[in-house]
Amino acid sequence: MSLPIVAKQIPREEIPKDKILCEYCTAKCCKYIALPAAHEPKTWKDFDEMRWFVAHRDVNVFVDDGEWYVMFNARCNHLRDDNLCDIYETRPQICRDYTTKGCEYDDYYLYEKIFENDEQLYEYAEALLGPHPSQLRKRVSS
Repeated sequence: MSLPIVAKQIPREEIPKDKILCEYCTAKCCKYIALPAAHEPKTWKDFDEMRWFVAHRDVNVFVDDGEWYVMFNARCNHLRDDNLCDIYETRPQICRDYTTKGCEYDDYYLYEKIFENDEQLYEYAEALLGPHPSQLRKRVSS
């Protein structure tokens, strides 16, 4: 089985000034939604809530600049195969407000921390907080 050929992305500074950046992009901004978590998890109860999120398919939790986020990997229904918007003229205001000035064109998803499943988050919480309370009850009753 052969792997698909992936074109090398042109660095932002090499795109001709008369061209639109989006025409060269992989549309990262249209392939996920990230929402700030209510707060940084500090207790087992907090971590269990975060674990619930990442136990779902295509949901991650990441930390960027000290802030915790829940990320839903979900492609916009209006993203065309050429990575441009099918409803550009009538797109939602949040899309209109988004600019290429600070976009993720050349951002390679580098986070302080990323958790892609509940086991990763459990292990991180256990390293910070010690054994989960349910594990302590098992030890006492044994």
